[in-house]
Amino acid sequence: MNETATVRTTCPYCGVGCGVLIARDAHGAVSVQGDPEHPANFGRLCSKGSALGETIGHEGRLLHPEILGASAAWDEALNEVANRFRRTIARHGPDSVAFYVSGQLLTEDYYVANKLMKGFIGSGNIDTNSRLCMSSSVAGHKRAFGEDVVPGCYEDLEQADLIVLVGSNAAWCHPILFHRIAKAKKQNPALRIVSIDPRRTATCEQADLHLSLKPGSDVALFNGLLTYLRRNDRLNFAFLEHHVRGFSSTLEQAQATMPSIPAVADACGLKEDEIATFFQWFARTEKTVTAWSQGVNQSSSGSDKVNAIINVHLATGRIGKPGMGPFSFTGQPNAMGGREVGGLSNQLAAHMELDNPGHWQIVSRFWKAPQLARKPGLKAVELFQAIAAGHIKALWVMATNPAVSLPDVKAVRRALKSCEFVVVSDCEDETDLKAYAHVRLPALAWGEKDGTVTNSERRISRQRPFLNPPQEAKPDWWLVTEIARRMGYGEAFPYRSVYEIFREHARLSGFCNEGQRVFDISLLAEFDARAYDTLQPIQWPVTDRRPYGTARLFGDGRFAHPDGKARMLALQPKAPVNAVDEAYPLILNTGRIRDQWHTMTRTGRSPRLNQHINEPYAEIHPIDAARFAIQNGALCRLESRWGEALARARIGEDQRPGSVFLPMHWSDRYAKRALANALVNPVADPISGEPESKHTPIRIEAYQPAWHGFLISRKPQDVPDTSWRVTVRGDGYWLYELAGEAAPEHWPIWARRTIAGQLEGDEWLDFVDPAIGRYRCALLRQGRLMSCLFISPTHELPPRNWLVGLFTEAELPVKSRMSLLAGRPASAEDDQGRIVCACFSVGLNTLTRAIRAEGYTTPEQIGAALRAGTNCGSCIPELQTLLAASSMKVTSR
Repeated sequence: MNETATVRTTCPYCGVGCGVLIARDAHGAVSVQGDPEHPANFGRLCSKGSALGETIGHEGRLLHPEILGASAAWDEALNEVANRFRRTIARHGPDSVAFYVSGQLLTEDYYVANKLMKGFIGSGNIDTNSRLCMSSSVAGHKRAFGEDVVPGCYEDLEQADLIVLVGSNAAWCHPILFHRIAKAKKQNPALRIVSIDPRRTATCEQADLHLSLKPGSDVALFNGLLTYLRRNDRLNFAFLEHHVRGFSSTLEQAQATMPSIPAVADACGLKEDEIATFFQWFARTEKTVTAWSQGVNQSSSGSDKVNAIINVHLATGRIGKPGMGPFSFTGQPNAMGGREVGGLSNQLAAHMELDNPGHWQIVSRFWKAPQLARKPGLKAVELFQAIAAGHIKALWVMATNPAVSLPDVKAVRRALKSCEFVVVSDCEDETDLKAYAHVRLPALAWGEKDGTVTNSERRISRQRPFLNPPQEAKPDWWLVTEIARRMGYGEAFPYRSVYEIFREHARLSGFCNEGQRVFDISLLAEFDARAYDTLQPIQWPVTDRRPYGTARLFGDGRFAHPDGKARMLALQPKAPVNAVDEAYPLILNTGRIRDQWHTMTRTGRSPRLNQHINEPYAEIHPIDAARFAIQNGALCRLESRWGEALARARIGEDQRPGSVFLPMHWSDRYAKRALANALVNPVADPISGEPESKHTPIRIEAYQPAWHGFLISRKPQDVPDTSWRVTVRGDGYWLYELAGEAAPEHWPIWARRTIAGQLEGDEWLDFVDPAIGRYRCALLRQGRLMSCLFISPTHELPPRNWLVGLFTEAELPVKSRMSLLAGRPASAEDDQGRIVCACFSVGLNTLTRAIRAEGYTTPEQIGAALRAGTNCGSCIPELQTLLAASSMKVTSR
């Protein structure tokens, strides 16, 4: 790689698809900044994107092929995989094998994996972790439009006069889009924002109206809106007559199920005036964008929720025009690209369908694949159930971790353990899948990979390498191609470079198309290597008629169904499949937090991303906390019919009574007994197959171990087995949150055994209070703090933020040595508190003191003084909360 050139690439996190500029100096040091020319982000990056430079080292990487845990040569490993798959197919048929892939793959990787499984193995059994987050949107788009198409673009968010965010904490999960929304609101005083979410999230800080609806009641709300629009003469009947089918029955069904605002209020658990306000705003505002994410998709009726949203846009003709339309915010960086090439088990490539004979003929001819799969394969949850039942004998998992991310994860792990042959290709070494893999193949990571991704607005961007491949790691497309050749399909997999795969993908998109399929990038089919390498971000379709791409679709009223008309669907509101009862009286809702991503294999490497929220927590309303005797900051135990987990209790009124929120990021690598998906029920939407991750009946109780503690050390420690353990990587230190159900007989002995690396001459300080079970110790070397351990019989322990600051000292000052074992700083100013701004490490106490002392009233004033909120902007909602709280205190005096 050229170590001085700037490389334009794309961020590997959410579906916003931000452009990133990478520069390397003569020493190889990498700097990361947003690409000001990329139309997704115009130079801004969120906290995760800004910290990408901290995640690219080789530490913890899988760098060599392995067979049964032993290093192997590439030929040996590839032949083992190919031979085992061939033998399994010969004995049990093509449906006895499966691939489980990922939205972290590039489009070219996805394309060859889908081609191998569906085209030449002849089974539909390739599915993706995108099934877990976006397949309900796919189903809704296909039912309404005839094809999986997002009609609008990001500019619509800036041109709208009303933005409705449904089941989307965009401020945390799509921060750059939310920044664009917030900026548009400042520039357009008429713009209103509605947040529809059971939780009060950071997104609500910018919203004009928050509808904390009953979990699972989205269809009832939008059926009620449809009824309101009809009664108030706000339907576009000219558009309906010419461009939509099914509207009559849909309107009748909406009227029958949700005839009035009181009926909607009862079904959704909302106040009538809140609903009336929302309905009035929607009815009167033509330029309306309704955007949704996992809160809609991850449901046993997610497809219906998507279509309920699309229904109101079709009914009013608000689609395909500037500032209006239904908009799915994609979760993963290339979930859209995977959908384009048929990564879901019920799709063919290039937006064609397995159950469409004409489409089957097109793909079979193009690939020269007469054995092309003729029926859909198993969806993600079904696939692992089939493994458990012994129907699938061989599995290849690519770039994902189903041992953490799938619902009913204990059952998934049992299935993996029982599978006769498991292949894992990944860039990471210590994942939860390692224990189940017979063969492991080292893959390239972000920064090393070469290919394309497609973001939420259909924009194709290049992901370019700026790092050399480490040791024996290889591209995912190369792995698949080599296995295909060894299985006897070499003629169909002749690829020697990634752009050859992209050209084939583009040719297939236009093959026998003639305008019948919206997805068409055929103009890019003749790219040579240089044209591919210099490809600029562009929105599909890209054809002779649309050589510069397409910002919006369906503005002409022509849709992708054979008759050119969209479909409205008559929908019956459905309660979630598993209801609460006396045994499990609360609803579990799982989701993401601001600074972490998926199972933390990348973000967990970054010290700054571990500062804002560094351990699993359960967010509980005060009513429920009182009911079940849960203390704020204490540990609690959550249990469902499928499993259990431990988490730190966070009590607050942002959570709806009767519901509990639990983040899904922590795996066994970073926490013990904290798997959110150990709790989540495996029921799925019958149409999309997307699991119900937002509604699992649970019960909760206080977890009361014999002791609580934490260990902070400059170097990683091999902590003895405890009942609760969370590992946090900090800037120059490692933090371990601990709890145990049995206390050691002698804490000093346990401490000296636990804290490794002690040398002769080290200074050991400790304090023991056996009467109440409190113990504290610290290890110093030449006056420098190396480790400290704090143990207590309760969860009430000293604040960690001040203590970790001591590890930055070359030598502890006298005042810090005196206060170290006391567990409190010599002065309040020494404790900055929990980190709020991850970009500049600005803490809660620092912010609170500055707001109080200087009388700040805006985030801009805070930013000018402390820099908080001036980089990615992800912390601005929290700054606004602090300002509002300070204002309320001043007013109440």
